[in-house]
Amino acid sequence: MKNELIGRITNKQARVGVIGLGYVGLPLLVEFAGKGFKGTGFEVDETKAAQINAGSSYIGDVPSRSVKEAVDAKRIWATTDFDHLGGCDAIIICVPTPLRKTKEPDVSYILAATEEIAKRLRRGQLIILESTTYPGTTDEVLLPKFEERGLKLDEDFMLAFSPERVDPGNPKFLTHNIPKVVGGVTPDSTVVAAHLYSQIVDDVYSVSSARVAEAAKLLENTFRAVNIGMANEMARLCYALNIDTWEVIRAAATKPFGFMPFYPGPGIGGHCIPLDPHYLSWKARQHGFDSRFISLAEEVNSRMPEHVVQLVSDGLNDERKAMKGSNVLLLGVAYKKDINDVRESPALSIIDRLRAKGANVRYHDPFVTDLSFEDESLQSVPLTNEELKSSDCVIIVTDHSEIDYKRVCSLAPLIVDTRNALNGDVRRESSARIIRL
Repeated sequence: MKNELIGRITNKQARVGVIGLGYVGLPLLVEFAGKGFKGTGFEVDETKAAQINAGSSYIGDVPSRSVKEAVDAKRIWATTDFDHLGGCDAIIICVPTPLRKTKEPDVSYILAATEEIAKRLRRGQLIILESTTYPGTTDEVLLPKFEERGLKLDEDFMLAFSPERVDPGNPKFLTHNIPKVVGGVTPDSTVVAAHLYSQIVDDVYSVSSARVAEAAKLLENTFRAVNIGMANEMARLCYALNIDTWEVIRAAATKPFGFMPFYPGPGIGGHCIPLDPHYLSWKARQHGFDSRFISLAEEVNSRMPEHVVQLVSDGLNDERKAMKGSNVLLLGVAYKKDINDVRESPALSIIDRLRAKGANVRYHDPFVTDLSFEDESLQSVPLTNEELKSSDCVIIVTDHSEIDYKRVCSLAPLIVDTRNALNGDVRRESSARIIRL
């Protein structure tokens, strides 16, 4: 069966199915189409499926032009009917893996996708999990579900894990030029999965098992979370010492060895960094291991929105103003610059905290038109001169490129810059009081 699958992949005869057409799944589906494969995208959201079939993209990194070309060429189509899984030779799972309120892994989306595949599993299929999860998920959760059908691994189907490495809004690194780690539950599964990805990715790196691949993904993002936590703690210390954090980091970064610069911020956001370390620490606890670095980094990073609010409060106090009743304007609510993704964005926590203290909160974000909270929705306001002048404090939460920071500095009386968005010239020419993280 291994040779059969490799032959079908090599000849572009293998149909690729992708479950979950979000930031990971849609780029993957379009990439396979661009290399001559036919693919089926599976979604539970009928609106998304309809958009794709109409040749329209809702993902910033995937141009609608690319989707339309693939649809017109009959290379891809999207459906909510999972019965079409039976016609796929390779099935890639790209569903969300959130956390429960208890900070424990929620693999319900993976389980739902697995159940849909298991109902229709046939001989000659390769299944790959891309959703970030704890080590052991592929062979402890997926494999038993598939073997319940009476099919045998390697004899009837292949199973592997290959972690997604999507960086939304990054024009330099896209699906084809980000190295792909692949680990199968068996060596044969590794070979077939690696061969599939080699059709669309320049560099495929095979590891000895799915568990290694799962752990590698968690290490990547935990490494970032821990080091960002260190940078955030340094920022709070520098504020207490009345030292410029960013100048300290620039000075340390001149060392050509043994140092890698990480930068503080208002908190960590996105689907990966705030969540993935919890998957690793949860698995560690199952084996009686206390992952203290991970827990400490999470504690530091989760306190940054509170620190930002404190900076606002300190700035207003210096102007003899109370937080209650003050007009506070946030610039940017997406979790990173120049994208529309607000998943786990620290801006949400900052807004909640400011409103709890009685501030009148508004926001401007060129990429995010509205935000939903439990009690109400907020809409992005135009960044007019009057809006800036009437704000008692402006907080730069996300440093979007298209915002005119020079104009902001000339009109706003008080600015809290959490992203070092205001360069030296802008700061020197500014009439505003600027507080930097």
